[in-house]
Amino acid sequence: MKLAPAPCNHFQNSAAVAGTFKMTSALKDRDSREAPDRAPIVLAAAATGLVDFIEAHCGDVDSIFGNSGIAPDMAGAPTLKVKLSSYCRLFEEAARQVRPARFRQGNFGLWFGQQFRPRDLGMWGYAAVSAPTLGAALDNLVRLFHFHQESSWMRLAAGADGLMRLEYQIYSSEIVERRQDAELSLGMFANVIRDCAGSKWAPVEVHFEHPRPDGWEEHETAFDAPVYFSQRTNALLFPPELLRRPMPGSDLQLMSMMETCLESLGSRRGGDEGLADRVKTAIRVSLPNGYPNLDRIAAELRVTPASIQREFAERGITYKDAVELTRQNLARMYLEQRMLSLTEIAMLLGYSELSAFTRAFTRWTGASPRSYRKLRH
Repeated sequence: MKLAPAPCNHFQNSAAVAGTFKMTSALKDRDSREAPDRAPIVLAAAATGLVDFIEAHCGDVDSIFGNSGIAPDMAGAPTLKVKLSSYCRLFEEAARQVRPARFRQGNFGLWFGQQFRPRDLGMWGYAAVSAPTLGAALDNLVRLFHFHQESSWMRLAAGADGLMRLEYQIYSSEIVERRQDAELSLGMFANVIRDCAGSKWAPVEVHFEHPRPDGWEEHETAFDAPVYFSQRTNALLFPPELLRRPMPGSDLQLMSMMETCLESLGSRRGGDEGLADRVKTAIRVSLPNGYPNLDRIAAELRVTPASIQREFAERGITYKDAVELTRQNLARMYLEQRMLSLTEIAMLLGYSELSAFTRAFTRWTGASPRSYRKLRH
Protein backbone atom coordinates (compact mmCIF):
# COMPACT_ATOMS: atom_id res chain seq x y z
CA MET A 1 0.00 0.00 0.00
CA LYS A 2 1.46 3.35 -1.01
CA LEU A 3 1.82 6.11 1.53
CA ALA A 4 -0.43 9.07 0.83
CA PRO A 5 1.32 12.45 0.49
CA ALA A 6 1.13 14.36 3.75
CA PRO A 7 0.91 18.15 3.98
CA CYS A 8 2.80 18.26 7.27
CA ASN A 9 6.53 18.55 6.66
CA HIS A 10 7.34 16.17 9.53
CA PHE A 11 6.06 13.11 7.66
CA GLN A 12 6.27 13.80 3.93
CA ASN A 13 7.53 10.35 2.99
CA SER A 14 8.35 6.94 4.40
CA ALA A 15 12.00 7.87 4.84
CA ALA A 16 10.99 10.72 7.13
CA VAL A 17 8.76 8.34 9.07
CA ALA A 18 11.61 5.86 9.43
CA GLY A 19 13.86 8.67 10.64
CA THR A 20 11.28 9.67 13.19
CA PHE A 21 11.05 6.05 14.35
CA LYS A 22 14.82 5.95 14.96
CA MET A 23 14.64 9.26 16.80
CA THR A 24 11.80 8.08 19.02
CA SER A 25 13.74 4.91 19.89
CA ALA A 26 16.71 7.01 21.00
CA LEU A 27 14.46 9.30 23.02
CA LYS A 28 12.84 6.31 24.70
CA ASP A 29 16.26 5.04 25.77
CA ARG A 30 17.07 8.47 27.19
CA ASP A 31 13.72 8.80 28.95
CA SER A 32 14.11 5.38 30.60
CA ARG A 33 17.02 6.84 32.58
CA GLU A 34 14.95 9.75 33.92
CA ALA A 35 13.50 9.82 37.43
CA PRO A 36 10.19 7.96 37.71
CA ASP A 37 8.53 10.93 39.47
CA ARG A 38 9.09 13.40 36.63
CA ALA A 39 6.37 15.94 35.88
CA PRO A 40 3.61 14.98 33.38
CA ILE A 41 4.43 15.86 29.79
CA VAL A 42 2.80 16.62 26.44
CA LEU A 43 4.39 16.28 23.01
CA ALA A 44 5.45 19.68 21.68
CA ALA A 45 3.60 18.98 18.42
CA ALA A 46 0.50 20.32 20.24
CA ALA A 47 2.04 23.80 19.93
CA THR A 48 2.67 23.65 16.17
CA GLY A 49 2.21 27.08 14.61
CA LEU A 50 1.96 28.88 17.94
CA VAL A 51 4.88 31.25 17.32
CA ASP A 52 3.39 32.38 14.00
CA PHE A 53 -0.08 32.74 15.57
CA ILE A 54 1.27 34.94 18.37
CA GLU A 55 3.24 37.09 15.94
CA ALA A 56 0.24 37.41 13.61
CA HIS A 57 -1.65 39.00 16.51
CA CYS A 58 1.22 41.29 17.56
CA GLY A 59 2.17 39.31 20.65
CA ASP A 60 5.63 39.27 22.23
CA VAL A 61 6.87 35.72 21.57
CA ASP A 62 9.95 35.98 23.79
CA SER A 63 7.99 37.33 26.75
CA ILE A 64 5.17 34.77 26.48
CA PHE A 65 7.48 31.78 26.06
CA GLY A 66 10.00 33.12 28.62
CA ASN A 67 7.33 33.45 31.31
CA SER A 68 6.23 29.88 30.59
CA GLY A 69 9.63 28.20 30.72
CA ILE A 70 9.51 26.87 27.14
CA ALA A 71 11.89 27.80 24.29
CA PRO A 72 10.07 29.03 21.14
CA ASP A 73 12.01 26.66 18.91
CA MET A 74 10.52 23.68 20.80
CA ALA A 75 6.98 24.51 19.66
CA GLY A 76 5.85 22.02 17.04
CA ALA A 77 8.76 19.55 17.34
CA PRO A 78 7.07 16.14 16.77
CA THR A 79 9.13 14.09 19.24
CA LEU A 80 10.10 16.62 21.91
CA LYS A 81 8.31 16.57 25.24
CA VAL A 82 7.47 19.61 27.36
CA LYS A 83 6.00 19.80 30.85
CA LEU A 84 2.22 19.81 30.71
CA SER A 85 2.12 22.55 33.36
CA SER A 86 4.43 24.73 31.23
CA TYR A 87 2.34 24.04 28.13
CA CYS A 88 -0.87 25.14 29.90
CA ARG A 89 0.90 28.18 31.35
CA LEU A 90 2.08 29.11 27.85
CA PHE A 91 -1.47 29.52 26.56
CA GLU A 92 -2.71 31.24 29.71
CA GLU A 93 0.16 33.71 29.36
CA ALA A 94 -0.66 34.26 25.67
CA ALA A 95 -4.30 34.92 26.58
CA ARG A 96 -3.19 37.55 29.12
CA GLN A 97 -0.74 39.32 26.84
CA VAL A 98 -2.18 39.16 23.33
CA ARG A 99 -4.74 41.87 22.54
CA PRO A 100 -5.88 41.07 19.00
CA ALA A 101 -8.31 43.16 17.00
CA ARG A 102 -10.00 40.08 15.52
CA PHE A 103 -11.14 38.42 18.76
CA ARG A 104 -11.65 39.36 22.38
CA GLN A 105 -8.70 39.18 24.74
CA GLY A 106 -8.87 35.98 26.79
CA ASN A 107 -10.13 33.84 23.92
CA PHE A 108 -6.66 33.05 22.59
CA GLY A 109 -6.86 29.27 23.06
CA LEU A 110 -10.35 29.16 21.54
CA TRP A 111 -9.25 30.63 18.22
CA PHE A 112 -5.86 28.92 18.13
CA GLY A 113 -7.62 25.57 18.39
CA GLN A 114 -10.11 26.44 15.65
CA GLN A 115 -7.36 26.95 13.06
CA PHE A 116 -5.25 23.96 14.17
CA ARG A 117 -4.97 21.25 11.50
CA PRO A 118 -5.20 17.62 12.72
CA ARG A 119 -1.98 16.64 10.92
CA ASP A 120 -0.12 19.31 12.91
CA LEU A 121 -0.64 17.11 15.97
CA GLY A 122 2.16 15.01 14.56
CA MET A 123 2.10 11.24 14.97
CA TRP A 124 -1.04 11.29 17.10
CA GLY A 125 -2.92 13.35 14.52
CA TYR A 126 -1.79 11.19 11.62
CA ALA A 127 -2.88 8.04 13.47
CA ALA A 128 -6.37 9.56 13.52
CA VAL A 129 -6.78 11.04 10.03
CA SER A 130 -5.33 7.94 8.32
CA ALA A 131 -7.93 5.65 9.97
CA PRO A 132 -10.63 4.04 7.77
CA THR A 133 -13.68 5.67 9.43
CA LEU A 134 -14.36 8.58 11.76
CA GLY A 135 -15.22 6.09 14.51
CA ALA A 136 -11.81 4.45 14.12
CA ALA A 137 -10.16 7.88 13.98
CA LEU A 138 -11.67 8.97 17.28
CA ASP A 139 -10.93 5.57 18.81
CA ASN A 140 -7.27 6.07 17.85
CA LEU A 141 -7.27 9.51 19.46
CA VAL A 142 -8.61 8.06 22.69
CA ARG A 143 -6.57 4.85 22.68
CA LEU A 144 -3.25 6.56 21.91
CA PHE A 145 -3.85 9.71 23.93
CA HIS A 146 -1.66 8.70 26.87
CA PHE A 147 1.37 8.59 24.53
CA HIS A 148 0.68 12.19 23.53
CA GLN A 149 -0.22 13.69 26.94
CA GLU A 150 0.02 12.53 30.54
CA SER A 151 -2.08 13.19 33.66
CA SER A 152 -5.12 13.63 31.41
CA TRP A 153 -7.84 11.45 29.92
CA MET A 154 -10.08 11.20 26.86
CA ARG A 155 -13.19 9.10 26.38
CA LEU A 156 -15.66 8.42 23.57
CA ALA A 157 -19.00 7.23 24.95
CA ALA A 158 -22.72 7.37 24.31
CA GLY A 159 -24.65 9.70 26.59
CA ALA A 160 -28.08 9.13 28.09
CA ASP A 161 -29.54 11.42 25.40
CA GLY A 162 -28.28 9.11 22.62
CA LEU A 163 -25.55 11.51 21.51
CA MET A 164 -21.88 10.54 21.41
CA ARG A 165 -19.61 12.41 23.78
CA LEU A 166 -15.92 12.99 23.03
CA GLU A 167 -14.71 13.98 26.49
CA TYR A 168 -11.41 15.43 27.67
CA GLN A 169 -9.98 16.53 30.99
CA ILE A 170 -6.67 17.15 32.73
CA TYR A 171 -6.76 15.39 36.09
CA SER A 172 -3.46 16.66 37.52
CA SER A 173 -4.50 18.66 40.59
CA GLU A 174 -1.33 20.77 40.29
CA ILE A 175 -2.56 22.42 37.07
CA VAL A 176 -5.18 24.91 38.22
CA GLU A 177 -5.40 27.22 35.19
CA ARG A 178 -6.56 25.08 32.29
CA ARG A 179 -9.25 27.08 30.48
CA GLN A 180 -7.09 27.87 27.43
CA ASP A 181 -5.99 24.25 27.10
CA ALA A 182 -9.60 23.01 27.23
CA GLU A 183 -10.78 25.46 24.59
CA LEU A 184 -7.93 24.84 22.17
CA SER A 185 -8.14 21.06 22.68
CA LEU A 186 -11.86 20.85 21.81
CA GLY A 187 -11.15 23.00 18.77
CA MET A 188 -8.43 20.57 17.69
CA PHE A 189 -10.75 17.59 18.19
CA ALA A 190 -13.56 19.30 16.29
CA ASN A 191 -11.20 19.76 13.35
CA VAL A 192 -10.47 16.02 13.30
CA ILE A 193 -14.20 15.49 12.80
CA ARG A 194 -14.33 18.29 10.20
CA ASP A 195 -11.56 16.54 8.32
CA CYS A 196 -14.16 13.82 7.71
CA ALA A 197 -17.51 15.65 7.81
CA GLY A 198 -16.47 18.88 6.08
CA SER A 199 -15.39 22.33 7.21
CA LYS A 200 -18.99 23.40 7.93
CA TRP A 201 -19.59 20.57 10.43
CA ALA A 202 -20.74 21.65 13.90
CA PRO A 203 -21.37 19.67 17.09
CA VAL A 204 -24.81 19.50 18.67
CA GLU A 205 -23.43 20.92 21.92
CA VAL A 206 -20.07 21.90 23.43
CA HIS A 207 -19.34 21.55 27.16
CA PHE A 208 -16.56 23.19 29.19
CA GLU A 209 -15.73 22.55 32.83
CA HIS A 210 -14.62 26.15 33.52
CA PRO A 211 -17.07 28.96 34.34
CA ARG A 212 -18.56 31.11 31.59
CA PRO A 213 -15.92 33.70 30.63
CA ASP A 214 -16.26 37.22 29.36
CA GLY A 215 -16.77 37.09 25.60
CA TRP A 216 -18.48 33.69 25.75
CA GLU A 217 -20.53 34.58 22.64
CA GLU A 218 -17.37 33.98 20.60
CA HIS A 219 -17.39 30.35 21.73
CA GLU A 220 -20.77 29.76 20.10
CA THR A 221 -19.54 31.55 16.98
CA ALA A 222 -16.37 29.43 16.86
CA PHE A 223 -18.15 26.08 17.24
CA ASP A 224 -21.45 27.17 15.57
CA ALA A 225 -23.23 25.38 18.42
CA PRO A 226 -24.68 26.00 21.88
CA VAL A 227 -21.87 26.12 24.46
CA TYR A 228 -22.40 25.26 28.14
CA PHE A 229 -19.99 26.12 30.94
CA SER A 230 -19.35 24.76 34.47
CA GLN A 231 -19.93 21.23 33.20
CA ARG A 232 -18.44 18.04 34.64
CA THR A 233 -16.07 17.54 31.71
CA ASN A 234 -15.00 19.21 28.49
CA ALA A 235 -16.90 17.51 25.67
CA LEU A 236 -18.12 17.62 22.08
CA LEU A 237 -21.60 16.10 21.56
CA PHE A 238 -22.63 14.76 18.15
CA PRO A 239 -24.92 12.12 16.53
CA PRO A 240 -23.62 8.50 16.58
CA GLU A 241 -24.27 7.91 12.85
CA LEU A 242 -21.34 10.24 12.14
CA LEU A 243 -18.95 7.50 13.30
CA ARG A 244 -19.64 5.39 10.20
CA ARG A 245 -18.38 8.00 7.75
CA PRO A 246 -15.17 7.11 5.86
CA MET A 247 -12.08 9.23 6.45
CA PRO A 248 -10.90 10.89 3.19
CA GLY A 249 -7.21 10.33 4.01
CA SER A 250 -7.50 6.68 5.03
CA ASP A 251 -4.14 4.92 4.82
CA LEU A 252 -3.75 1.81 6.98
CA GLN A 253 0.01 1.55 6.48
CA LEU A 254 0.56 5.13 7.60
CA MET A 255 -1.78 4.59 10.55
CA SER A 256 0.20 1.54 11.64
CA MET A 257 3.51 3.40 11.32
CA MET A 258 2.27 6.28 13.46
CA GLU A 259 1.00 3.92 16.15
CA THR A 260 4.39 2.20 16.23
CA CYS A 261 6.24 5.53 16.45
CA LEU A 262 4.08 6.70 19.33
CA GLU A 263 4.54 3.44 21.21
CA SER A 264 8.31 3.69 20.70
CA LEU A 265 8.38 7.25 22.00
CA GLY A 266 7.25 6.19 25.44
CA SER A 267 4.74 4.11 27.31
CA ARG A 268 2.24 5.17 29.91
CA ARG A 269 3.90 5.80 33.23
CA GLY A 270 2.94 3.42 36.02
CA GLY A 271 0.76 5.05 38.67
CA ASP A 272 0.11 8.07 36.46
CA GLU A 273 -3.58 8.13 37.32
CA GLY A 274 -3.20 8.19 41.10
CA LEU A 275 -6.17 8.03 43.43
CA ALA A 276 -5.31 11.38 45.05
CA ASP A 277 -5.46 13.19 41.71
CA ARG A 278 -8.70 11.43 40.78
CA VAL A 279 -10.25 12.49 44.09
CA LYS A 280 -9.07 16.10 43.73
CA THR A 281 -10.49 16.25 40.20
CA ALA A 282 -13.82 14.87 41.44
CA ILE A 283 -13.81 17.48 44.22
CA ARG A 284 -13.10 20.24 41.71
CA VAL A 285 -15.98 19.39 39.39
CA SER A 286 -18.41 18.72 42.25
CA LEU A 287 -17.91 21.99 44.13
CA PRO A 288 -20.56 24.02 42.21
CA ASN A 289 -23.15 21.56 43.58
CA GLY A 290 -22.15 22.22 47.21
CA TYR A 291 -19.64 20.71 49.60
CA PRO A 292 -18.39 17.42 48.05
CA ASN A 293 -19.30 14.81 50.66
CA LEU A 294 -16.65 12.09 51.06
CA ASP A 295 -19.16 9.25 50.65
CA ARG A 296 -20.51 10.78 47.44
CA ILE A 297 -17.03 11.23 45.94
CA ALA A 298 -16.08 7.68 46.91
CA ALA A 299 -19.22 6.28 45.28
CA GLU A 300 -18.55 8.29 42.12
CA LEU A 301 -15.00 6.92 41.87
CA ARG A 302 -16.09 3.41 42.90
CA VAL A 303 -13.70 3.23 45.83
CA THR A 304 -14.31 3.12 49.57
CA PRO A 305 -14.19 6.25 51.76
CA ALA A 306 -11.54 4.49 53.85
CA SER A 307 -9.25 4.06 50.83
CA ILE A 308 -9.47 7.81 50.11
CA GLN A 309 -8.70 8.65 53.73
CA ARG A 310 -5.69 6.29 53.73
CA GLU A 311 -4.39 7.83 50.48
CA PHE A 312 -4.44 11.32 51.92
CA ALA A 313 -3.14 10.19 55.32
CA GLU A 314 -0.02 8.90 53.55
CA ARG A 315 0.43 12.44 52.20
CA GLY A 316 -0.02 14.00 55.64
CA ILE A 317 -3.41 15.59 54.97
CA THR A 318 -7.08 14.76 55.47
CA TYR A 319 -9.93 14.68 52.97
CA LYS A 320 -11.17 17.97 54.44
CA ASP A 321 -7.69 19.48 53.83
CA ALA A 322 -7.88 18.37 50.18
CA VAL A 323 -11.22 20.15 49.76
CA GLU A 324 -9.80 23.29 51.39
CA LEU A 325 -6.68 23.29 49.21
CA THR A 326 -8.76 22.82 46.07
CA ARG A 327 -11.02 25.71 47.09
CA GLN A 328 -8.02 27.95 47.83
CA ASN A 329 -6.37 27.33 44.46
CA LEU A 330 -9.60 27.81 42.54
CA ALA A 331 -10.52 30.93 44.52
CA ARG A 332 -7.31 32.70 43.56
CA MET A 333 -7.79 31.78 39.91
CA TYR A 334 -11.46 32.86 39.84
CA LEU A 335 -10.65 36.21 41.48
CA GLU A 336 -8.36 36.95 38.54
CA GLN A 337 -11.40 36.68 36.26
CA ARG A 338 -13.05 40.07 36.61
CA MET A 339 -16.27 38.98 34.91
CA LEU A 340 -17.07 36.65 37.83
CA SER A 341 -18.82 38.33 40.75
CA LEU A 342 -17.87 37.39 44.30
CA THR A 343 -21.27 35.74 44.72
CA GLU A 344 -20.70 33.61 41.60
CA ILE A 345 -17.25 32.60 42.85
CA ALA A 346 -18.72 31.58 46.21
CA MET A 347 -21.24 29.35 44.43
CA LEU A 348 -18.56 27.82 42.17
CA LEU A 349 -16.60 26.90 45.29
CA GLY A 350 -19.56 25.20 46.94
CA TYR A 351 -20.48 27.91 49.46
CA SER A 352 -24.17 28.63 49.93
CA GLU A 353 -23.49 32.20 51.06
CA LEU A 354 -20.95 34.88 50.10
CA SER A 355 -20.23 35.52 53.78
CA ALA A 356 -19.00 31.93 54.26
CA PHE A 357 -16.61 32.28 51.31
CA THR A 358 -15.39 35.66 52.59
CA ARG A 359 -14.60 34.23 56.04
CA ALA A 360 -12.79 31.23 54.54
CA PHE A 361 -10.73 33.30 52.10
CA THR A 362 -9.77 35.79 54.81
CA ARG A 363 -8.64 32.88 56.97
CA TRP A 364 -6.50 31.50 54.12
CA THR A 365 -4.85 34.73 52.98
CA GLY A 366 -5.37 37.39 55.64
CA ALA A 367 -7.27 39.53 53.09
CA SER A 368 -10.90 39.58 52.01
CA PRO A 369 -11.73 38.46 48.46
CA ARG A 370 -12.60 42.06 47.52
CA SER A 371 -9.29 43.41 48.86
CA TYR A 372 -7.33 40.60 47.23
CA ARG A 373 -8.93 41.34 43.85
CA LYS A 374 -8.15 45.06 44.13
CA LEU A 375 -4.51 44.32 44.93
CA ARG A 376 -4.21 42.02 41.91
CA HIS A 377 -5.57 44.57 39.41
